[in-house]
Amino acid sequence: MKNENIIKGQGAQRNVINRFGRYTYEPEDEDFETVKTSFIEVFPKTIVNQVKSEDLPMEYSMNPYQGCEHGCSYCFARPTHEYWGYSAGIDFERKIMVKKNAPELLEKFFQKRGYKPASILLSGNTDCYQPAERQFEITRKILQVCLDYRHPVNVLTKNALVLRDLDILKPMAEQNLVSVSLSIPTINEDLRRKMEPRTSSAKNKLKAVEVLSENKIPVNVMVAPIIPGLNSDEPLTILKAISDAGAQSFGYTLVRLNDTVEPVFVKWIEDAFPDRAQKVLNLIRSMRGGKLGEKRYFDRQKGEGNIAEMIHSTFKIGRKKFFEGKEFPKLSTKNFTGSKDQQLRLFD
Repeated sequence: MKNENIIKGQGAQRNVINRFGRYTYEPEDEDFETVKTSFIEVFPKTIVNQVKSEDLPMEYSMNPYQGCEHGCSYCFARPTHEYWGYSAGIDFERKIMVKKNAPELLEKFFQKRGYKPASILLSGNTDCYQPAERQFEITRKILQVCLDYRHPVNVLTKNALVLRDLDILKPMAEQNLVSVSLSIPTINEDLRRKMEPRTSSAKNKLKAVEVLSENKIPVNVMVAPIIPGLNSDEPLTILKAISDAGAQSFGYTLVRLNDTVEPVFVKWIEDAFPDRAQKVLNLIRSMRGGKLGEKRYFDRQKGEGNIAEMIHSTFKIGRKKFFEGKEFPKLSTKNFTGSKDQQLRLFD
């Protein structure tokens, strides 16, 4: 069944009430399709965030943008938009905050006395190569700063736009300063258009894995999230495809719908897949103790029940079948000095 009322190119089909707001504004339904993306310049005092979550491996992350145009209804970052006074629904996709001063802030961070370098995740919240990056090029400038200072960075994105910056990524890789993680939750293009409507196509993502690998840039793939009843039949197919394309490792997560992600996703699944919406929601509940979300450290990663165990077993088989003997390199901090001295600037 197909719902003709779904707004194409968007994950959120409407705004949801901001948990922290006293008032809410909800346009008429017909207004939603005419909502244009707006870019709002913000001026943060810092750009690098220390990651304190007990079950996450990185020490630092940074995000040049807040909000994301990619339109994934399940995005865990949606509730962070509420701290800025916006909705986790359509606002998250259409009101994009831009941190133009991010490269300068990063350089100051590197120059801090006593800073001990550790690889930084770019980005840990919203996508650093979302469509806005074509216009603002903040991510490109951040990578140039990392190259200038010989500081390691892990790039995480859903967008093949990362290939634009091969001229910076290649010399970084030669010094073991960069890796790229591409998010590929499905290689079914019809499903991809609905799950993540404004990301790169599955074909282009696989091509990006291939091109990056050919240029000796280490590639990891995040097969995430796994949504039972939607893409849970794909892991082995995806793992073979990404291994053949040159990926050196992979990770995966089970979908969890915390806070205001839940109403956005529920509305989306009901509109996009009305024939199986309740089945999918019930399968998610079976992995989350009867709920749709989970916030407890470690439990949020592994889930529970037969469906979760089946998914874990499938990835275990895929790891042995397609990734045995492959090893993902650890990035180097040995050449970082907190200065650009003795490092020629390779690019203007």
